[in-house]
Amino acid sequence: MINKILNGYNVILASASPRRREIFSLLGIKCEIRASNIDEPISAEDPALQAMKHAKNKCNTVLKQASKQDLVVAADTIVVLEGRILGKPQNQEEARSFLRSLSGKTHTVITGICTGNTECQRSAHESTQVCFAHLSDSEIEDYINTNEPMDKAGAYGIQGFGSQFITRIEGCYFNVMGFPVRRFYNTITNMKLEGRL
Repeated sequence: MINKILNGYNVILASASPRRREIFSLLGIKCEIRASNIDEPISAEDPALQAMKHAKNKCNTVLKQASKQDLVVAADTIVVLEGRILGKPQNQEEARSFLRSLSGKTHTVITGICTGNTECQRSAHESTQVCFAHLSDSEIEDYINTNEPMDKAGAYGIQGFGSQFITRIEGCYFNVMGFPVRRFYNTITNMKLEGRL
């Protein structure tokens, strides 16, 4: 169990994401929130590497003020459609454009994670395929009016109103929410076996 492995550590979640906090709460992980507020530029770099790089930058920012008992966990989620990265929409028009692009297609959600303490860091990523139904303009407008798309990569949330648009997923549901639970479990289990936790 994750909470058992982390017993004795001050877990710091380097994220302001309410979804990640919710996942940690579901797993019984008590954590301190220290959002790292770094830039997350979108580049031509491989999407998985980019997500892991952003997560590592977040982790490193928080680790600068960490103590020996701290374990910092950071994540970055991106949506990839036909080779194009869809970050968080800057405005309603961009959210509208993202949702029109996703309509009737399958895309990939990639979350990079970085887990670290004062001795070591481990990075990993998870990919999940998500299939969207065909969306009408009125469905897109109604969804944008909920304001849910505005702080999410790809302009939708699987755990909220956006769930109505998803016909199928292949892979980790929690990854689409923003934190790949099993990948994190494997990471900290390996750190424990290596004597790093």
